[in-house]
Amino acid sequence: MNLRISGVTLPPQKCIVISLTYIYGIGLSRSKKILAELKIDESTRAKDLSGEQVDLLRGYIEKTYKLEGDLRRDKLMNIKRLKEINTYRGLRHSKSLPARGQRTKTNSRTVRGNVRRTMGSGKKPTAQKT
Repeated sequence: MNLRISGVTLPPQKCIVISLTYIYGIGLSRSKKILAELKIDESTRAKDLSGEQVDLLRGYIEKTYKLEGDLRRDKLMNIKRLKEINTYRGLRHSKSLPARGQRTKTNSRTVRGNVRRTMGSGKKPTAQKT
């Protein structure tokens, strides 16, 4: 039986505490908190959960937390709002630069998409002597 919560199929071979982290919006600490709340053992495999445990887990998660599509939409709406009111953070988002005060001369590769804009990076090798 495949375990589906919020439109995500959880891997059956992994422990349920790790399987829950495949859902966008649930990390390891939230996963542990949910399982403690529902009194489900963390070391149980996802495939070994009983039907009533699965229903209890699905109902609790979908009722309590904002996950997957709703969470992604809210995140995008917040960024869009920042851009519209022309805040500093909104401008940094629209220019694809770090928004939280990091330096950009070096070390902003992840936000800028690994673009190397230094002088030697695009240089062609010099002609060899004959």
